[in-house]
Parts: sequence; structure tokens; C-alpha cells
Amino acid sequence: MSASDTSPIPPLDQPVAFIGGGNMARSLIGGLVARGCPPALVRVADPNAEIREALTRDFGVQTFAQADDAVAGAATWVLATKPQVLHSVCAGLAPLARSTGPLVLSIAAGITATQLDRWLGGDAAVVRTMPNTPALLGAGVTGLYANPRVDADGRHRADALMRSAGTTVWLDDEARMDAVTAVSGSGPAYVFLLAEAMEEAGIAQGLAADDARALVLQTLLGAARMLVEDGAAPAELRRRVTSPGGTTQAAIESFEAGGLRALVATAIDQAARRGRELAAAND
Repeated sequence: MSASDTSPIPPLDQPVAFIGGGNMARSLIGGLVARGCPPALVRVADPNAEIREALTRDFGVQTFAQADDAVAGAATWVLATKPQVLHSVCAGLAPLARSTGPLVLSIAAGITATQLDRWLGGDAAVVRTMPNTPALLGAGVTGLYANPRVDADGRHRADALMRSAGTTVWLDDEARMDAVTAVSGSGPAYVFLLAEAMEEAGIAQGLAADDARALVLQTLLGAARMLVEDGAAPAELRRRVTSPGGTTQAAIESFEAGGLRALVATAIDQAARRGRELAAAND
């Protein structure tokens, strides 16, 4: 695994085609255009006319009803459809993939690079990615794995594209993508669940609902910024705010007594297991 690259993001100078124009594709397209990628270089295929109209209106990109039309002349393809339809989409694009040799990125959960390569007819340069929903705000993180057919230029292009929506972490073992899915792909939902529980507990302690919401949201935002900007390990930041015998220690001891660490480990293991099951089901 390699650490996230924090160098400036180079502009894309080759056409890129998105197959599927849903929320995650929209976030990547918005990021590309915002950092100076000419809209004319971005092509999007989606069967939904309203989605196509919105993308053209908001970003000035070219849109198409058919995937074949979108990928014509594109050096990079981004597969952004639902996982359950990806097999048929790839089968339809396989002849073009074999004849043109594009770099193919996938943001579909539970679909392996080996499956994608096979569905595209073999010998495909495939980068499997796992972004998360904060990418919609440009604050996401994406795990990436490149199969052996992806050269240095392909890795560079894939990294530049996915960094338009946040930071990137490259993996050298695709088996670890299930862990990425479990930790960061599904991770925002864990934070949202914690926020729900904290709000409910605050209300139970007598706070007005609006006050509980404001206190929880800003607390989570502030804590996240400290984690990112301070540089200290989470354990050290926790130690700094936990005074012996104080209120925070009382709460932390309750979490520990309730088995919070074991529960989190079990939850992430179950999410990773489900990722492997999805891959097997789609094979």
C-alpha cells in the first residue's frame, strides 16, 4: 500500500468517458471541471434523459444515451453503473475494449479486476477503485488497485482522475480492497450512526432537538479536522481530552466496558465478508 499523494493534481488532457451518470460519477465530473478539465473532454453515457440534461446544464459535458457513443475516442473509461448491471455493460463494450485498449476504471463495489478483465474480453488495463460518499463534497478518499496491464501512465491518469474528489490510497494486493470497502467505503455510515446515537442521547438528557443536532454536528466536524490537521494518532488525541477522573473518562470507560472496539472490528469484518460474497455472486 502506498500513502496518499498530496502533490498538485495535473489537469487531464485526454478524453474520458463515464458509463453511468449517477451521484458518484457526478462528483468526479464536477471535480474534473472545477480544476480546469475542458468539458469537451468529458463524455457521459446514461439512459436517463433527466440525468443527461442535468450534467450538460451543470457542467457543459457531452452526454449520450448509449455507452458505445460515449466511449468513442476516449482513452479512459470510468464504469460507474450499478454492480448488478456491470457484467452486461462490459459485455456490450468488449469488442471496443479489445480493439482500442482503453484504461478502464471501475467504481463498482464487489466487482474484481479479474472479473472486469474477463467481461471486457481479456488483456484489459483495469483499475478497480473504491471511493466513498464524501467525494460528493470533494472530501472523499479512494482506494485503488491496478492490474498488471496498467502502466505508469495509466496509474498517473487514474490517480489524477480520482483525486478530483479527494485523496487516494493505492493497494498492491487486490484482496485488501474488501478492507477498503469496509473501512472507508461504508465508513461514512458508521459516523452517521454515531451521530444519530449522540443526538438521541443528548435529547434524552434534556437538550432541544435542534441544539442536540448543532452540538453533535460541530463536534464531529471539529474532531475530524483535528484528526486530519493535528497529525497526532487518534489514541493521543483521545488521551489529551480525557482528564483522569473526569467526565470524558467516565464515558470512555463505558464504551470500553461495552466492547466498542470488538463491536467495530466485528462490523468491519462483516462488511469485508459481504464484499467478498458480492464478488462471488457476480462471477
